[in-house]
This record gives sequence, structure tokens and C-alpha cells, in this order.
Amino acid sequence: MTNYQPDLDPLTTEDKSVGMDLIQVIETVIESLDQSNSAMVSHNDNESGYVWKFKYGSVETFVQLTGTTDEDTFTVWATVLNLPVQNEAQLNRKLLEMNWLNTFESHFAIFNNQVAVVSSRTIAELSPGEVSRLITIVATIADDNDDALQAEFGAA
Repeated sequence: MTNYQPDLDPLTTEDKSVGMDLIQVIETVIESLDQSNSAMVSHNDNESGYVWKFKYGSVETFVQLTGTTDEDTFTVWATVLNLPVQNEAQLNRKLLEMNWLNTFESHFAIFNNQVAVVSSRTIAELSPGEVSRLITIVATIADDNDDALQAEFGAA
């Protein structure tokens, strides 16, 4: 089973040609959360824009910025469990119940045969505080739940 992992380069703060404060904010937050000094960044001018990856606890967390216009999106995700699993109906119910009150501005979702914690929004009026909060929420909820979900539901 393959994880979505874009081609990434070691994180540097040298590529600031777009002059975006938002990019600097994202990199500052990632650097503060990156516990293993493993942060990487990829940038290209097509739809993927910027994609960062860093390790937080036992999960890899991804941050994507599709561009710098108000309509572009800021998305954070971290996978917690590969599918298929045992008791998939039970897992789905548990995830929906957790989505009710335990995930704040994020939610559990299924993407590419993986359960992930995700948060996404347009960058219109996105503040540095929101950037920090969303990255921290996704990374923390994923790290707090991955081991328990893997233990309870594991691979089928």
C-alpha cells in the first residue's frame, strides 16, 4: 500500500521568492512542531503549489498551500490507519462519533485507502494564529489517536 508522498526536499527558508508572509508562517509553525528535524518542502507551479512534510510524534503530517490567491487552499493532513481493517463498520462509527466533538476544526476522512485527520480552507483572511492552530490540531489529533486505532482495528 502506498502513501501519498510528493517529491520533497529538505526544508529551507531560502525559497522566499514569492515574498509571502503565509509561507514563512507555515514554515515557522512546522519548525516549532518538527520533533525529529525531518521537515521537507516541495514547490512547483502546478496545482500542488507548496507541500511540506514533517514528523510529529508517530505520524507524518503534510501541509499544502495550492497558491497565494484568496481562492487557493490551505490543507493539513496526517494518516493514522491503512485500510482495509478489521471491523470496518465499527471503525466508521467510531470515527463519526469522534468527528462530533473531538476534532475541533479538523475531521477524520478516508483518502487513498487510508484514514486521515484533515483540515482544509481557503486562504482568504487566513491569520497566522489559524495556520498555527490548524497544523497543531491535525498533528496532535493524529498522533493522539493513531496507536489506539491501529491497535483496535489493525490490518484485516
